[in-house]
Amino acid sequence: MIWSLTLALVIVLAAPSRAAAPLAGLWLTQDRDGVIAVSPCEERLCARIVGMFLDRPADPMPLDYRGLSQCDLPLITDARQIEPNLWKGHILDPRNGTLYGVELHLDSNDNLAVRGFLGIPLLGETQTWTRFTGSVPANCRIVPNPNLADRPQSGTMTKRH
Repeated sequence: MIWSLTLALVIVLAAPSRAAAPLAGLWLTQDRDGVIAVSPCEERLCARIVGMFLDRPADPMPLDYRGLSQCDLPLITDARQIEPNLWKGHILDPRNGTLYGVELHLDSNDNLAVRGFLGIPLLGETQTWTRFTGSVPANCRIVPNPNLADRPQSGTMTKRH
């Protein structure tokens, strides 16, 4: 009896993590200037900046609204699953500190649709993030390599032809 209750509790507690699994991973932003890590956090979905594309190795990291590096800045900390394939919470604009509502879901092409809005989703804009399969350094600095494209055109770093 206790074993079945424990097993049931483990299944219930693990459900949010399994449900978030399709959205979890690294995502290249629509403008292809940053990489965002999406991961389950407790019963929510969280996202933070893990990579920034810089033109030169000596270029400074972009700063957030507080004047601090955007590296590792939490963007989403409270997205909850409200139905299958739909998460809703808030997203931070790193440039000015404004919090917007956000809805996230996978589209039919396995891209992450990120709809930021003010008030209601109807008053918003959707960005499409693609999966990023490259690697990002711990310091978030992604600089061009002469043998690689300046910015990935798909969700991965690819060689120029």
